[in-house]
Amino acid sequence: MNDAETVRREMNRCGAARRPFLFGVDFELHRGFFVEEPLRDKRLLFAVGNVTNAETAVADTCPPPELHILHSDAEEYARKFRRVREGLLRGDSFLLNLTERTPIATNLTPEQIFRYSRAKYKLLFPGRFVCFSPESFVRIQGNKIASYPMKGTIDAKLPDAERTLMESYKELCEHYTITDLIRNDLNMVAEEVRVRRFRYVESIRTLRGEILQTSSEITGTLSPSWHANIGDLLFRLLPAGSISGAPKPSTLRIIREAEGIARGYYTGVFGYFDGSTLDSAVMIRFIEEAEGQFYFRSGGGITINSDEAEEYREVLEKIYLSIP
Repeated sequence: MNDAETVRREMNRCGAARRPFLFGVDFELHRGFFVEEPLRDKRLLFAVGNVTNAETAVADTCPPPELHILHSDAEEYARKFRRVREGLLRGDSFLLNLTERTPIATNLTPEQIFRYSRAKYKLLFPGRFVCFSPESFVRIQGNKIASYPMKGTIDAKLPDAERTLMESYKELCEHYTITDLIRNDLNMVAEEVRVRRFRYVESIRTLRGEILQTSSEITGTLSPSWHANIGDLLFRLLPAGSISGAPKPSTLRIIREAEGIARGYYTGVFGYFDGSTLDSAVMIRFIEEAEGQFYFRSGGGITINSDEAEEYREVLEKIYLSIP
């Protein structure tokens, strides 16, 4: 465990030397972790795409997965939602990601959840949390940087689910806002920033079935010397816009007031640098351990057009295991 500033400096040092590393930083930019040569180190297990330091799981050793919500509090969510809506009505924010901490029970250990989850980005911090995220933060290859904000979710079993999602005015407004925010963020570190793909649909398989989500792709061009300043570059983009909102400073203040507790590593970022390329994720789909209890952290984007009941339903729908 390190402070976030140490993580930033270590990223710069190893980036300049082209040495592989694993990094992570929490949402509040207070704490982080840094592991040099992480493929040789098993203290933190991770998977980024096809790169992992974990042994391959044996398919027949995972019991049928179960996940149960122990308690959910619609009244508490309503209180948070009202506080957020006050900020939206004043114009302090146009889009805000509001999150919940829900106690759950599962028959799987965090290590089993890590090993058997189908997700591009996975991280196991023993005794603290397990993350199985579908959402990229940024990818850097050559001197090209790309970000893939993910906004908009629907149960694929609903009639005409994809059309309903794509024709939702609320979801469209939310996606325009987050795409514009990420484009502005990338303009702080890159040139030739553009939206390469806007609002495409991706399918995610879960324990309860398939869900559909919409993402966009925004790209830019970095200086050829970006490796030596990789920590500075990434930290300028934090916290991730897709799980904070726009504009960031006033939106972050509303988040602190509404949510009341620190998010910690939930909605922070982690990533792997192999010596030449970087791939990183937003830490969503997140189960944390605290005082012998598991909690699932989930949330969604709120705009002036959001309906409280629908948003709370989305928060609960996002409590799942990605183990079909």
